[in-house]
Amino acid sequence: MLVAPLMSPIIGIGAGSISGDTTLIKNAISALLRGAILSIVMSTIVAYLNRFFPIITWQELPNEILSRTRPSPLDLTIALAGGLAAAYALATPSLSAALPGVAIATALMPPLCTVGIGLALTQWQVAAGAGLLFVTNAVTIAFASMLIFFVLGFTPTNNLIGKLPKPLIYSALFTLSLLIPLTLFSASVFKKATESIQINSIVSEEVSVFGAEISRLDVSEDADGLHLSLTLRVSESLTYQDVNRLQRRIATRLQRPVSIIVNQIFVVRLNPLNPPTLTPTFTPITLTPTFTFTPSATPTTTPTPTFTSTATPIPPTLTPTPWSAILQNGLQRLEILQQPGGPSIGIISSREIVQVFDERQVYDGLVWLKIVDWEGRIGWVPQIHLVFVTITPTRTATTTLTPSSPALSP
Repeated sequence: MLVAPLMSPIIGIGAGSISGDTTLIKNAISALLRGAILSIVMSTIVAYLNRFFPIITWQELPNEILSRTRPSPLDLTIALAGGLAAAYALATPSLSAALPGVAIATALMPPLCTVGIGLALTQWQVAAGAGLLFVTNAVTIAFASMLIFFVLGFTPTNNLIGKLPKPLIYSALFTLSLLIPLTLFSASVFKKATESIQINSIVSEEVSVFGAEISRLDVSEDADGLHLSLTLRVSESLTYQDVNRLQRRIATRLQRPVSIIVNQIFVVRLNPLNPPTLTPTFTPITLTPTFTFTPSATPTTTPTPTFTSTATPIPPTLTPTPWSAILQNGLQRLEILQQPGGPSIGIISSREIVQVFDERQVYDGLVWLKIVDWEGRIGWVPQIHLVFVTITPTRTATTTLTPSSPALSP
């Protein structure tokens, strides 16, 4: 696009029209048509082959393409400014036409490539919108160049209407006539944008009644009405009756048929927690006795006690059991992530028991738990996919030997 291959033909059309050079006009129109057709054909071939050899994958058209399918009067104004700058730069030897060439290249080549992409994907609305943008830019740039050349004196005196040349007047009228389809197209786009804002506002308000939040909203429309696909963040599952009520409320406010698909993401909301205040504790000073020698009596022979082993029951102690969990019914496998949103470090299978740590994090609207599987791998999984299993504690009794009353020997 930096080469601006279509800049010279369009400005040549303007120069030939204002000067009455029919040969220049024919050559410029021929070069413009060849360049435009070649651009459309090449972009169509590349976009069509991309369907079989996907170099670029997309689920929907990117904004760079969609922005070229909605021309407006603002695009005509931008093209007029670019054409004025380019024509003046070409007519003035001391100035460089590089910067205006870039402006014209960005106004002409992307719409032509978008036309080819629309044809390859059989999206005629995309091709038509981009084609209208190209025609608008080309005609406006040619008119701007004619205006500059007229001001600089490139005008024969035998082809005037009053003080203005006929080609300049005709070009101005043709450029102004383009405002009609551009205005209608802009009004249609504005109407759709207004409807989209209204739908988003109504759906958000009705969803909040059920204590949910919208994570994603996809809207499509056909002859049967609106089709809404909602992804909601909920703390409690919405029942079929709740979804049915939601559909009726949205349809009533929009006053049109509405079909609805609801996907639910369970989240845990925690209120802000104030940390406890740390208070110093008093540590009393303890006196440690020191060893001293004291006189003692001479030891005499005394009977030696003997110990008899007796079984003394000790109260049973509870053996703590781990906090364990298994996968939800129907879920065959689940990836263990190194951290929430991080890389995968392993997979746990259905009915495999894992131990859950008392650590959790909230990431992307989901509650994540820290677990360890039977292989000793420690990672994180969403809480929504686990079912907690309680293992009943077992009681154990321990037998110990304690000394009984000493028996004196004779």
